[in-house]
Amino acid sequence: MYTNMKMWRDIRRRVLVLKESKRSVQRHYGIHWETLQKILGNSEPPGYQRTKPIKKPKIDPVLPFIREIIKDDKTQPRKQRHTAKRIFDRLVKEQEFDGGYTIVKDAVREIRQSMKEVFVPLSHPPGEAQVDYGCAWVDLNGKRVKVALFVMSLPYSNVILVRAFHRECTESFQEGHNQCFQMLGGVPDRISYDNTKIAVSKIIGSRKRELTDGFLKLQSHYLFEEHFCLVRRPNEKGHVEHGVEFVRRNYLVPIPCVQSMMELNEYLLQCFLEDLARESRQSGRTKEELLAEEREHFLPLPKQLFPAHRLKKSQASSLSLVPFESNQYSVPTSYAYHDVQVVGTVDEVKFIVKNHLVARHARRWDKHQVIFEPIHYLALLERKPGAFDFARPLEGWQLPECFPELRRRLEGLQEGSKGTREYIKVLRLLESATLKELAVAVREALQLRITSYEAVRLILEYRREQPIAMFSLDGHPHLKSVQVQDVDLSAYSSLTSSSWLEERL
Repeated sequence: MYTNMKMWRDIRRRVLVLKESKRSVQRHYGIHWETLQKILGNSEPPGYQRTKPIKKPKIDPVLPFIREIIKDDKTQPRKQRHTAKRIFDRLVKEQEFDGGYTIVKDAVREIRQSMKEVFVPLSHPPGEAQVDYGCAWVDLNGKRVKVALFVMSLPYSNVILVRAFHRECTESFQEGHNQCFQMLGGVPDRISYDNTKIAVSKIIGSRKRELTDGFLKLQSHYLFEEHFCLVRRPNEKGHVEHGVEFVRRNYLVPIPCVQSMMELNEYLLQCFLEDLARESRQSGRTKEELLAEEREHFLPLPKQLFPAHRLKKSQASSLSLVPFESNQYSVPTSYAYHDVQVVGTVDEVKFIVKNHLVARHARRWDKHQVIFEPIHYLALLERKPGAFDFARPLEGWQLPECFPELRRRLEGLQEGSKGTREYIKVLRLLESATLKELAVAVREALQLRITSYEAVRLILEYRREQPIAMFSLDGHPHLKSVQVQDVDLSAYSSLTSSSWLEERL
């Protein structure tokens, strides 16, 4: 190309500048007269231009058949659509095609390219947000697990916020909004979503949606406007779609190693704060500057945080276990067979019977687990002390060394199961005291060699008593003006005199 272009330049210069004869230049370079005229009329080679499209007698007759196959494929499962090779085989068998595979492959590529959807760039005013979920792998407490990423993006300022949860569910959806709104310092006026079942219970037409109670409660608390994309049209919230991929590739590569979800979210928060210093390509301003401008269009944060939770009615079994999600949690045995209201949050599960909180557990996200609280079963074991050493809820219950020592002494002093029952009564003090408080009382009882339930209870209550402080007028200025008259104690003195006692004796 360099040699041709150099010859092109030299020919033009010799004829147009040096005024050499066209015939001599033609003979010197051995070119045709029409080629010389083309060189003189163009500063560079114009390239080859076809005046008529190339005729394709082999493929042209079967193009409608190929287009129909590719069009029908759009309604089929993605992994069961035609490849170019499969289309070629069908052409040979059904259309008696005698052409080659290459021209079929080229035709399929051109047709698919022409059928791709083209999108219109959308305008994003300040104060609007988009929300989506993604997933990623992390090494959590030495185990590789998949976590759900709640991502909220603001197209105007290009800010991307992300919070990690164990699973995509109602409570994590609500808590994700809570935390992102706190990070932003306000509530976006309009938020776009896909048609997640967490928010949408029924799709009515193209745009109408029947919303879930959980989403309506969240929206009623924060008062933002909702927007749901058309079915299978994620491009309507394309900014957050790219945001999920940005988070995965920039924040979670290499795979982070953390001890807890709290540590992971602290790391993601730090990534968010560092990303605020990055300049936007379109405006040349930092994300932090754009976000400060966008905050003027936010709704104010409510005074109270939205209670992110999910309610479920259940019933305690004969084993005092209540199912929630795919796990079972214990409640005190006195509530077996009772109807229970379960309140599930991201961090814990609470159990309510007749408006009274009867139990609470840390939330477990792995499946098919049974979570016991040993204290819940002590009242039943007091009646059945023979089951104490075989009770499943007590397996792995780690108690300080003073407790086994107390049990040995109690069982040594009393025959049969009386010593075990006495020991269980001591353990039941944990229903109203902490393990640390009870351990101190047990150690003191062992030192005093008064090992009994009543002794441990009295020591515990004694240590809990707070000495009465001397009354002071500090903080009560209105009492300083009150004058109290002196009391005459002479009558009392006469009662204690020796003469009065002698008369009575």
